[in-house]
Amino acid sequence: MGKLYVIGIGPGGLSHMSLRAKEAIEESNIVAGYIKYIEMVKPLLDGKEIFSNGMRGEEDRCREALALSRENTVALISTGDAGIYGMAGLILEMKEDENVEIIPGITASSAAGAVVGAPLMHDNCNISLSDLMTPYEDIKNRVDLAAKGDFVISLYNPKSKGRPHYLREAIDLVKQYREDSTPVAVVRHALREGESYKLFTLENFDDSVVDMFSIVIIGNSKSFIKDGQFVTPRGYKVNKE
Repeated sequence: MGKLYVIGIGPGGLSHMSLRAKEAIEESNIVAGYIKYIEMVKPLLDGKEIFSNGMRGEEDRCREALALSRENTVALISTGDAGIYGMAGLILEMKEDENVEIIPGITASSAAGAVVGAPLMHDNCNISLSDLMTPYEDIKNRVDLAAKGDFVISLYNPKSKGRPHYLREAIDLVKQYREDSTPVAVVRHALREGESYKLFTLENFDDSVVDMFSIVIIGNSKSFIKDGQFVTPRGYKVNKE
């Protein structure tokens, strides 16, 4: 019997991939994934059969990976963590008797957080602003409740041409519960080629710098900027003398 590894490759650079993820790709004779993700792990693919397809081909990709894994060792790759907006959940919904192992990776919010400091040090949540799978009213409700609960909020898929106003509406919801001085970070291409970031507050936030390659992190009521770094305190009694 074969095996299917469902792998989170992290932000996209090989240096930020876990050793277990690399080992699983090396063990596999077939690697499946979105065509752009395949390019990210190209140095690991010598001699392997490749199955790739385009954006929104997730169901076909998972179905083919499961079928191939009955007689082969297959690696199905996602960026970030396969269990956070990746392929792990869909695979487990679709699988029958296939042998599946989920291998975690660094998710986008963790990668972006490391770039700007330590914004996720206290209770935090991830919310995707994409309404391809989730009704927009549900998304807005989750943003509202997370803001009311004083969670640090990481916004995935924050802005696209088809929904240019969702991010601004999310920020307006958060502003009902937070001070204007609350830090907001925008990180593009976190921990991979082309990385950049900008720090704002809720008051001066500029959503024009945001695209689908960005993560937006909104601080909680205790978050602050120190020496150009975004910090959310955990609650330790720090002697500042």
